[in-house]
Amino acid sequence: MAITQALDNKKISLQRTVLALTLASALAGCANLAPDYKQPAAPVPANWSQQVDGKQVVAAAGAKSAQNVEADGIGWREFFLDPRLQEVIAASLQNNRDLRVAALNIEKARAQYRITDADRYPAISATGGSSASRTPAELSSSGVATVSRQQSVTVGISAYELDFFGRLKNLSDAALETYQYNVETRRSTHISLVAEVATAWLTLASDQELKKLAEDTYASQSRTFELSRRSHDIGTVSGVDLASQEATVESARADVARYTSQVAQDINALRLLVGADLDEKWLPQGLPQTASVLPAMPADLPSEVLLRRPDVLAAEHTLKSANADIGAARTAFFPSITLTASGGTASRTLGGLFKAGSGSWSFAPSINLPIFNAGSLRASLDSAKITRDIDVANYEKAIQTAFREVADALAVRATLDQRLDAQGKSTAASEKSFRLSEARYKNGIDSYLTTLVAQRTLYSAQQTLISLRLTEQSNRITLYKVLGGGWNEQTQTPAAKPAS
Repeated sequence: MAITQALDNKKISLQRTVLALTLASALAGCANLAPDYKQPAAPVPANWSQQVDGKQVVAAAGAKSAQNVEADGIGWREFFLDPRLQEVIAASLQNNRDLRVAALNIEKARAQYRITDADRYPAISATGGSSASRTPAELSSSGVATVSRQQSVTVGISAYELDFFGRLKNLSDAALETYQYNVETRRSTHISLVAEVATAWLTLASDQELKKLAEDTYASQSRTFELSRRSHDIGTVSGVDLASQEATVESARADVARYTSQVAQDINALRLLVGADLDEKWLPQGLPQTASVLPAMPADLPSEVLLRRPDVLAAEHTLKSANADIGAARTAFFPSITLTASGGTASRTLGGLFKAGSGSWSFAPSINLPIFNAGSLRASLDSAKITRDIDVANYEKAIQTAFREVADALAVRATLDQRLDAQGKSTAASEKSFRLSEARYKNGIDSYLTTLVAQRTLYSAQQTLISLRLTEQSNRITLYKVLGGGWNEQTQTPAAKPAS
């Protein structure tokens, strides 16, 4: 009966302890000294200006267009059409080490946030102890050697800070913003990886076309040189013409070797991005006419779309973290109160732990009031404010950089169709000129020098056309990337707050 009553008393005591801790937690965080966060204004024009039919068109910010398809809402599988390129991108998202590190940094930041947030709540622990000591007879007051024993079981908290001024809350908020920063950094790495893989794949395709062009040119010129050599043997072709043809042949052979090496390097670069070996069937066989679909970009595209870019969001989370750090620095000027308390039972014997009257408790609150610290607290607050100002500048710089990247991509885009059309016509004209010059040479009307010049012009025009096609495809990818596209196969929702 006595044991049952003792247990009931211990249960009531424990309930009271838990209730007191709950009330203390409720009182915590009564004030927050962090400054109110205000998103800095974007230090860029309200919209991009574009050249349309040779005229400058500038629309008001926020203007809407039925054709305005936001890049960050288009999954990369919807943007990149070639199934081989889709396979390569999918493999890179599974195996790329930079993306893997970015994902692990998220998990690390999540764990760090949980550690920091846990400091806001009391840590309750149960301890049990046993001690025994012997006092020799000559030291004992009774003149007889004695042995003393003590058994104890306690439940309590240690050094729990009452967060009256929000120090722990601000530190938790700063850790949360660091977690969100890593989430956005991972998204940015994801987008960059998709763009880099696509660009590397298209570069490989372009170099393959250049290599094939060099091989075809070398083969054609080799046949022509062989015929000219035979004609030279019978005296119908001059030595000057033969030497010029031989120089052209050797130049084409050097191009074949150069592009062969370049293709091998392109494959190595693509393999590094993918993070695994490449299946041969995934490699391009030439530069496709269209490897991606580019949504219409209206003249009234507002610059506010930049605020959704993950690198800009990451910079803003860093700014919010610095804002919370200011609040934590301000609390150092105010008193801090910590509680250490425990309740339990103690006895000389194990059996006595559950007897009436064996209850024990301790309560040790402490308060710390800063009086003199040689200005270190003020310096810490100034440092936090300066860090915040630095992060504001970095945030504004991130927006300006993003604006410049989009503006550059749009500037290139505005003239690409004209350049492609002009280069295509130039290549066709160069080919016609070469055919006519070759026919005139074979008929003895012109010297081979005219044919050689026409042939080199055609070869250069063909190379330029291939490079320009690569530029056009790469510009599509760049514009898709700088507008925040390529995050996933479907539109993503913002990352949720990690569980504490």
